[in-house]
Amino acid sequence: MNPTKLAAPIVVAKNVLVPMRDGVGLATDIYRPASDGEGLPGPFPTILCRTPYNKSDLRYIEIGEYFATRGYVVVLQDLRGRYKSEGIGQYFHTVNPHEGIDGYDTIEWIASRSWSNGKVGMVGSSFAAVTQVAAALERPPHLTAIWPDVTPTNNYFHQARENGAMQLHMFWALFVHAQDELEIADNPQAQKIVWDGLREMRQLVMQTPWQRGKTPLAVVPRLEQVLFDYYTKGEYDEYWAQKANNFEAFYSEHSDIPGFFSGGWFDPYANAMTDYYTAMAKQNKSPQRMVMGPWSHVGMRGDSSFTGDVDFGPACVWGVAHYFERQLQYFDEHLKGIKPHENELPVEIFVMGGGDGHKTREGKFFHGGKWRREKHWPLERAELTKYFMHADGALQTAAPTSADGSLSYEFDPKNPVPTIGGSLCGLMEMPAESGNLDDMWARFLSPVLKLRHIVGIGGFDQRESAEIFGSTSPYPSLADRPDVLVFESAPLTEDVEVTGLISADLWISSSALDTDFTVKLIDCAPANADYPNGYAMNIVDSIMRVRYRNSWEREELLEPGKVYPIHLRLAPTSNLFKAGHRIRVDISSSNFPRLDVNPNTGEPVGQHTHTVVARNTLHCSKEFPSSISLPIVKS
Repeated sequence: MNPTKLAAPIVVAKNVLVPMRDGVGLATDIYRPASDGEGLPGPFPTILCRTPYNKSDLRYIEIGEYFATRGYVVVLQDLRGRYKSEGIGQYFHTVNPHEGIDGYDTIEWIASRSWSNGKVGMVGSSFAAVTQVAAALERPPHLTAIWPDVTPTNNYFHQARENGAMQLHMFWALFVHAQDELEIADNPQAQKIVWDGLREMRQLVMQTPWQRGKTPLAVVPRLEQVLFDYYTKGEYDEYWAQKANNFEAFYSEHSDIPGFFSGGWFDPYANAMTDYYTAMAKQNKSPQRMVMGPWSHVGMRGDSSFTGDVDFGPACVWGVAHYFERQLQYFDEHLKGIKPHENELPVEIFVMGGGDGHKTREGKFFHGGKWRREKHWPLERAELTKYFMHADGALQTAAPTSADGSLSYEFDPKNPVPTIGGSLCGLMEMPAESGNLDDMWARFLSPVLKLRHIVGIGGFDQRESAEIFGSTSPYPSLADRPDVLVFESAPLTEDVEVTGLISADLWISSSALDTDFTVKLIDCAPANADYPNGYAMNIVDSIMRVRYRNSWEREELLEPGKVYPIHLRLAPTSNLFKAGHRIRVDISSSNFPRLDVNPNTGEPVGQHTHTVVARNTLHCSKEFPSSISLPIVKS
């Protein structure tokens, strides 16, 4: 955004140290409407954004300039221990017990200023949305409305771990937070070690189990400790139960204020955002709204109609301009009292699918889709329908009738199923050709601008290739791997819409003391001229580390050969399986590097000494009917 083209002048006060109750000062930039170079007295409502990622980045400056030229004061703040703020040594990634209190103190400081009308709204995505939830749980009197975008609300289930497995995007993320850590700001050698780790990310994610003091993060011991908390604390214990890790357990303390919750079907926090909206809509008297698009993490701010290798059509594009317009309308209503033009239904979802499957000019598979508004989430009219897995590979609404029926495969931790698309924040590396850390300009570039993805995010054809990390020649379709069980419906005779919460109930056994089972829902399009082999698009997937099948608080190892039931909750989605397509479910035991690989030994999590090949079995009989439950929405 070019400051010379602003609709109205503003003034900016940089790095004002706002005092917290313990005396720590947090660096704060204040954007105010102005005239003749002087800030107008107001009073004005305030938009607050608290971030660990440098409030001076363009993505935050544009927030300040946009809202300050439209009758708001904007406050941008570096978190404690980050960039220009005080509190070095008090930053523990997202596990910061002071985050909510700092938000409270900042909001009440804003309300005490002469230019404030006492109404404060909060904005921000990802970590800058975590800070919104943390503040709202402290109920600051002057917090008036929030718009959290793509945030986890329970680190045990949404961010660091997933049904017992570790999400490896948090391994990578800790390097991003270490490279600009204030403790090593004057230590080029330590910085180089972190950046060398980012250059070697492909090798590092395979070098498990990691050893304390031997990872590149050891140059910032606090963040290495966070890594090992994420990696080795497989059971839900007092660490995960603390407020900084589990906001959901404290929702009863949440401010009763308007909330607008935004996320994407390919964002790792789709569960968190939809559950957050549902909880607030149920417990609060103030109005709540939600929008879910076909986006990846922070994808709603992008200008592309595709996510990964799949195009959803121009209607899905929001971009920064529309994002700001919608936020302005929302905060004008709740902070300025300007009523909306119409009383719209509160839930806005993008139903993916319906496209003809041609290859676009950008080389993407055209899946299409459309927006729809709803009164409730989950949809009350959705009918939860079980699709059973049969031993002949069929996926049917009819349950198995045979007394026998099972399928087995060998799961080798040294040859995991590669991640081909899906939901993660990112898993990136520093390209070797990006230049030396000593390059005088390298330090001035945002890490995001210097890094490239190791794995794709979003929708992809489920086929290995030379470009996919972990793939091996001859690059088979995942359906052709011997360690993937495939269950497929007959070609659909009519469109089938799946919108809502998905779960799977499997009956399993294993030769190992502990292992994993993965479930992936896939939309299989038939062959056409552009895709002669058809296109198998991933919709949603998850995992279960079976030692936690009965309890997150207490592990129970398997008795080899014994049959056990396991229940998996997958993320919500909205997808139209078009007539002629097939609904497919893949069952396997790994999805690397999105998720860490189970060594199958039953040793303490993150401390294994070796790996073993497990013979894993899915049971599909009358006595042990494995199934996936899909919320079907009738036309």
